[in-house]
Amino acid sequence: MARPTPLSGFPEWLPDGRVVEQHVLDTLRRTFELHGFAGIETRAVEPLDQLLRKGETSKEVYVLRRLQEDADAEQDRSGQLGLHFDLTVPFARYVLENAGHLAFPFQRYQIQKVWRGERPQDGRFREFVQADIDVVGAGDLPYHYEVDLPLVMAEALGALRDIGVPPVRILVNNRRVAEGFYRGLGLDDVEGVLRSIDKLDKIGPEKVAGLLVAETGATPEQAQACLDLAAISGGDAGVVDRVRVLAAQHGIVSELMEQGLGELRQLIEAAAVRAPGVVVADLKIARGLDYYTGSVYETVLVGHEQLGSICSGGRYDTLASDGKQTYPGVGLSIGVSRLVSRLLSGGLVRATRGVPAAVLVAVTSEESRPASDAVATALRARGVPVEVAPTAAKFGKQIKHADRRGIPFVWFPGEDGAADQVKDIRSGEQVDADAAAWAPPMEDLWPRVVPAEG
Repeated sequence: MARPTPLSGFPEWLPDGRVVEQHVLDTLRRTFELHGFAGIETRAVEPLDQLLRKGETSKEVYVLRRLQEDADAEQDRSGQLGLHFDLTVPFARYVLENAGHLAFPFQRYQIQKVWRGERPQDGRFREFVQADIDVVGAGDLPYHYEVDLPLVMAEALGALRDIGVPPVRILVNNRRVAEGFYRGLGLDDVEGVLRSIDKLDKIGPEKVAGLLVAETGATPEQAQACLDLAAISGGDAGVVDRVRVLAAQHGIVSELMEQGLGELRQLIEAAAVRAPGVVVADLKIARGLDYYTGSVYETVLVGHEQLGSICSGGRYDTLASDGKQTYPGVGLSIGVSRLVSRLLSGGLVRATRGVPAAVLVAVTSEESRPASDAVATALRARGVPVEVAPTAAKFGKQIKHADRRGIPFVWFPGEDGAADQVKDIRSGEQVDADAAAWAPPMEDLWPRVVPAEG
């Protein structure tokens, strides 16, 4: 078989990278569960018409079909399935299908792969892992959840600081502020304005102003007012006052904007107490998806802002509805693969080893392999991860094999009544040992993730 050509956009970590990813996932899961979120998993596919209704373009959705289909079935798109591009749309469907079995407000976390047909680049993949938390209510959902969820995410990401993950900054805005302001200016294509503003970091204010004029019907003066609003940011409630001053300059009076400003103030003030310095109001945060209705969030790694948002989300009031009952919610999603990619490529963290085994049991001869297997069995019974040497080579070669795999200890079974011995191949220390009692130091028992310089 010829050497395969790698597929871009489909990350596959080496074993030590997988250790890092698993540590991140375990830390997130533990934090989510500490806050009462229940874990679920949904299917990988959804009806294509449902995926295309949620603000994503058709070219980003991977369509699923059998390789051998008849011509008529291929023409019929009504029954086609697509791989989900996020976990929010599947979750909305899950809530509708299982509402009679759920207690509301329902808090869930979900960690799964998703697929998007976009151009791969640094931190952007076609297949990647997301970790979501959402709270959904039946009929209504108190605003305080819009305050609580970004702070849960701040705690989850903060729990990774000890392994070398940089601090995070959560940027927040409120769609009601933006909509009230835009409508007060006389702009009715609110979704179009939001989509243009969402491109500010990518294309800059001049091109965004051009988009606003060309695509939403804004005058140059209205476009500039939108850019002035987007330029407002800050970590305290003074942001609210600055928005009001700008609105007054343009003669804008809006109850919707005032509602959004009140909510934004509540979030900023609560965050200043519970997570000082982490949450910042940023009026350019728009989020391109059209189902958000209230607070919206984006999260950046401090010092790695060029990577873009690693965690985003917001409030949605109408994503899940069966026509009789509406299930409003709020949620955030971490792009785990994007985060792990930066941790590895940036040399920010490392795994102490890429294999679980802490001990390699040497084999003196193939005839005595059962004795080595017995040692391994005794150690595993006490929770020590162990490998047995693949061949009865010279001990020097077996030690080199352990070293190449990153296994810190080699166990030598005793012969002719002699005691077994175990060697720390890093220090060279070798001592007598009993498989019924010996254990490696706790820091060596399992692979750990540590700062790269540690």
